Amino acid sequence: MIVETSALRAGESGVLMSVSEDFTSSTGPFRSELLAHCYRMLGSAEEAEDLVQETYLRAWRSFDGFEGRSSVRTWLYRIATNVCLTEIERRGRRPLPASLSAPAQDPESPLAPALEVPWLQPLPDALLSRAGEDPAAVAASRAGIRLAWVAALQHLSARQRAILIFRDVLEWPAAQAAELLGTTTTAVNSGLRRARAQLAQALPAEDELAEPTEPGQRELLERFAAAFESADISALAELLREDVTLEMPPVPTWFAGRAGVLRFFATRALDAPGRFRMVPTMANGQPAFAVYQRGRDGAYHADAVTVPTVTTTGIARIVTFRNPGLFALFGLPLIHGAAAAQATTLPGPRRRSLGVQLPQVGAGELNEF
Repeated sequence: MIVETSALRAGESGVLMSVSEDFTSSTGPFRSELLAHCYRMLGSAEEAEDLVQETYLRAWRSFDGFEGRSSVRTWLYRIATNVCLTEIERRGRRPLPASLSAPAQDPESPLAPALEVPWLQPLPDALLSRAGEDPAAVAASRAGIRLAWVAALQHLSARQRAILIFRDVLEWPAAQAAELLGTTTTAVNSGLRRARAQLAQALPAEDELAEPTEPGQRELLERFAAAFESADISALAELLREDVTLEMPPVPTWFAGRAGVLRFFATRALDAPGRFRMVPTMANGQPAFAVYQRGRDGAYHADAVTVPTVTTTGIARIVTFRNPGLFALFGLPLIHGAAAAQATTLPGPRRRSLGVQLPQVGAGELNEF
């Protein structure tokens, strides 16, 4: 159940139990798409989980008063959106390094993390998987979660994000979006034009990001992982576009251009074969890798989650989230390989984060590339 039936006091009538069951059956099917909605708005999987939980708590408290003037789905989106708007007002936007400063030129540039910045986070695809879910809900949860698109949304105001998501992702009529946001259709249409214009400036052209066929994408990613594990700079060079960028939040330093990215890897990361292990996963609806780095004990420890943007002309962007705490969110062990068998691992992706704090990487914990 979304809201635990233990919340019902012992001795309450079967009528309340029936209400509880009705609430769960009515609202449960929308959890994944609400999680995706909150993630698009916030750029944080952890915060999205917390705010979806808050959405269901608020919905539960007011369920008796729900009169059915709108669908349950629309009602839940209204609650979730209001919760997100409040959180964005408190927190602000979640950037990636490239939106904060110019690229570094020196591969020896310091890699001190900026822990005070609320960085954009990846979204594990597994969090959106629910058995028996309605295909329409699945489609709504999977749309519009690509990392580049969510990063671009962070350039918009909170209400512009909501308008763009309702109109261009969920494809709701302007009147429906206006009613949900408590505004006019004219205001929604005007906000949508401004949001699209700003988004176009933050996003590359779609034809530049066209993906290869599935076999071609799989082959390129396999070569990428092999080049990284074998520390083969020449092999890696063949896979990168000339305009490739490398970002490594929470490190604000980033690099642009094939030559600069390769110099960084050659100087700071790919100095010896076998230093890293690349484990395939999925994030933001696209292939990703859990990166494990060999420690002094010889075991491979959680280091980062890397999300490459693959196009028909090569890898255009590499975003490496250097926060081992994300591995819990992805349901991944903190130690890879044989050594992991003797360590405590998670059975699957974490579904709820209310009251749970993931370990965050500290200045002294960020392993040097």
